[in-house]
Amino acid sequence: MTMTDNSGTAPARKAGSATRVPASPATIDPDLWPGVAAPPSGAKALIAGRAAGALFKGAVKRLPLRVEYPDGTVLGTGGPDAPVMTMRRPGAFEARIGDNGLIGLGESFMAGDWEASDLAGVLEVFAAAVDTLIPVPLQKLRSLYLPRTPRTERNAEQNTRSNISRHYDLSNDLFANFLDDTMSYSSALFPMSAGPLESVGWDALAGAQQDKIDRLLDKAGVVSGSRVLEIGTGWGELSLRAAARGATVYSVTLSSEQQALAQERIAAAGYADRVTVALQDYRAVEGEYDAVVSVEMIEAVGYEYWPIYFQTIDRVLAPGGKVAIQAITMPHGRMLATRNAYTWVHKYIFPGGFLPSVRAIESVTQQHTTLRVRERMGMGDHYAATLRLWEERFLSRSREVGELGFDAVFQRMWLFYLCYSRAGFQSGYLDVQQIVLDRREAQL
Repeated sequence: MTMTDNSGTAPARKAGSATRVPASPATIDPDLWPGVAAPPSGAKALIAGRAAGALFKGAVKRLPLRVEYPDGTVLGTGGPDAPVMTMRRPGAFEARIGDNGLIGLGESFMAGDWEASDLAGVLEVFAAAVDTLIPVPLQKLRSLYLPRTPRTERNAEQNTRSNISRHYDLSNDLFANFLDDTMSYSSALFPMSAGPLESVGWDALAGAQQDKIDRLLDKAGVVSGSRVLEIGTGWGELSLRAAARGATVYSVTLSSEQQALAQERIAAAGYADRVTVALQDYRAVEGEYDAVVSVEMIEAVGYEYWPIYFQTIDRVLAPGGKVAIQAITMPHGRMLATRNAYTWVHKYIFPGGFLPSVRAIESVTQQHTTLRVRERMGMGDHYAATLRLWEERFLSRSREVGELGFDAVFQRMWLFYLCYSRAGFQSGYLDVQQIVLDRREAQL
């Protein structure tokens, strides 16, 4: 997926920032961006847009932010320091959310219908109020008018490779522009010595990523001679660190781009004889392993496939073995309410993805496997800090990303994704957990 950059940039208004937020181009290619190039039109769109606009205005009137309209109207209870959402084309914004709900919120930002100098701050306000934005009677009707997940994006074996490729095979160079040298695309775990998480700097990120990996390897009992299965290779950092301990690693991925770079990094480090990186679905793994480690891969499995994910781990785990996973989680009630929803993140970022709750992980493993959750640690604040650093880095590399062929609409999409994610952790709506499982009998 490559795109042509044909736009300039607009200055970010964050004090002290040297980065620039990509501005939307005057025209948007409808072949590249069919859902963004033009807002819905026609009588139905007009009626739905007016209704959505009324609901939106009613909701933001009681939220701690400022929504500024071109005619001078300001909505929200926020004071001078509150995050500001600036409407550029309110009619187009309302038409999009009337047609597609929260998908329209993201598409309207991609199109430039609204702006925000503190995008994560605006989205955090919405995330904190997610249960009350839409009146309860209307929430019960969402399934009647909001889009459903296309069958081609369900994570059946015939679809999973395509779903993964749409995100992870975009370009290794794209990811290298905002990730640290470890190429770790998951939450770091910062030490206390790094300082307050809200202000921790870029220089602390690579070490914090390695600390996160080392903790997982420790919890999985990985030592010299261990046979390790890694589900979800990423770009190879966990395999590298496990091999450095003297372990042998079998790592599976469905991203050909990730496989190629991971193999290159592993060979350069001298561990090609200890690490195998296979382009393989996790369901097809055979053999026996002393430790199974999986970092933020369960989110791509899909609600209906969680049993087989854990059954696969259970099947290949050697007697006495341990499992350590890192998983982004959401509240159980919201998970149940949204398990059939099709969201902006599904459409543009992670097709087929879905976040579990801790309760769901415990329930699935109890009902379908001999594995039991023995220990877990929440570290959502660390993910908020990680995402802030990625966001700052991505914005600072806007020119380089454009030179790779990713246009301003893509860059606004990616910025929305990073800020949307950070808002979830900052609001407490999302968490990330390191979870340890094994087969020990429960203590009486």
